[in-house]
Amino acid sequence: MSHTTARDTVNALVLAGARASGDALAASHGVASKALIEIGGAPMLSRVLRALTGSGRLRDAPYVSGLEQQILENASAGIAAKAAVSVSGGPASSLLGAIEGGVQLPLLVTTCDHALLTAEMVDHFVGEAIRGGADLTVGLASRETIQAQYPETRRTYIPFGGSPMSGCNLFFVNSPEALRIIRFWREAEQDRKQPWKIAWRFGLVTALRLLIGRPDVHRAFELISARLGARAGVVVMPFAEAAIDVDSQADLELVRSIIAGRPQS
Repeated sequence: MSHTTARDTVNALVLAGARASGDALAASHGVASKALIEIGGAPMLSRVLRALTGSGRLRDAPYVSGLEQQILENASAGIAAKAAVSVSGGPASSLLGAIEGGVQLPLLVTTCDHALLTAEMVDHFVGEAIRGGADLTVGLASRETIQAQYPETRRTYIPFGGSPMSGCNLFFVNSPEALRIIRFWREAEQDRKQPWKIAWRFGLVTALRLLIGRPDVHRAFELISARLGARAGVVVMPFAEAAIDVDSQADLELVRSIIAGRPQS
């Protein structure tokens, strides 16, 4: 691993808020937040914090948004974390609220249900995002990578040409220009499970290029960048586990089985 300098370190934010409709998984486990659900004897959030702080990429303790102070203390299990300003709404609203509330860029963003996150994944994603130099970078994994290891997992795939991709709940906000993309994301969140509707929000010409031309992921991000006036980049993650978060009981059981098979988990 190359030596990490101060220029290569970032702040980190973990999004832990629930949608307005609530969190069915947390409710089914009798906890106030999904962040508290235990996996391998540790609260889910603490596993994310451990991966972040173990990477060597962070300038300071991670920020967490969306949790009351007592829940944050319980879910962090003694790992240092700071509360960020929390606002209602989806992930994009939470991210904008945290930045407007004083969380400084450059900023790595992930979610409290990314229980399989590892320091190696963080190192890879941040390093590639910094090298890419985009205003906002998104982590994705290909369907081939995911299904080669976990054919049973059900993911939402974006139908890029070449290979469909699934999100990895990893984002790198590198500059203030990224806020244009995040604001667009906030408006598009209601369509997150219907990629064609999101494409249509870019306007007729760009939408047709995305939907009919079916460009590969890198060309698609070039089109998106041109339309939004800020450079959006992508890091295609080589880790299948990077695309597996805990949205359902089936996800939770899969993640628990993967954690149980890891040494010293």
